[in-house]
Amino acid sequence: MSLKYAVLAALLEGEASGYDLAKVFDVSVANFWSATPQQLYRELDRLAADGLIESRVVEQQRRPNKKVFTLTGAGHDALGAFTAKAPRPTAIRDELLVMTQAVDIGDRDAVRASVEERMEWARAKLDRYERLRERLLAGRDEAAFLAETERIGPYLTLMRGRSFEEENLRWGQRVLEILDSRAAAGEKPGAGGVARPLGPPSPVRAPRTDDQEARTRGARAAMDG
Repeated sequence: MSLKYAVLAALLEGEASGYDLAKVFDVSVANFWSATPQQLYRELDRLAADGLIESRVVEQQRRPNKKVFTLTGAGHDALGAFTAKAPRPTAIRDELLVMTQAVDIGDRDAVRASVEERMEWARAKLDRYERLRERLLAGRDEAAFLAETERIGPYLTLMRGRSFEEENLRWGQRVLEILDSRAAAGEKPGAGGVARPLGPPSPVRAPRTDDQEARTRGARAAMDG
């Protein structure tokens, strides 16, 4: 899917400037589609050229005038037609999962720290999503909100963002438990931080007796002869 439809969907909330859209993407759309402000401005220009959005200039005192965008009828139709298409399967590409896959021969402490960092990101996102949820509910419980609201799409995507980060936390916590359990059971970092299992201690050899030394010297003399 291109950024095109994510921008059109964001404009369902009403007219917005490029700056407004950048904030919307950072707060509410980011849980399912990311874009930089530069990408958004370029996409807005393309959508306007295609007749899917239109703009007007808002004059402001003591600040530069700003351009705000709204959906056109053609934009509504294009977005509606998009919802009838079969979505592409989600493809996950996650460097942390590659590192976790290789933890057995890699730097276990570094992987553990990366998992903890991912969990901190998840907690920060959940805090942000909770603030957004409270703003949407506006003091109502979920049942009342769903019965009264005109649009449920933003709430449904917010639900997905929350469940994704909650799963990240559950997965991260379980990974830490497993790594710590294996370390306590006898793993130690090897060269370069490689986790290696602790083997049994090397047997302690008893001192050699004079008789054993004499037999060894005799065997060597016979081989030399």
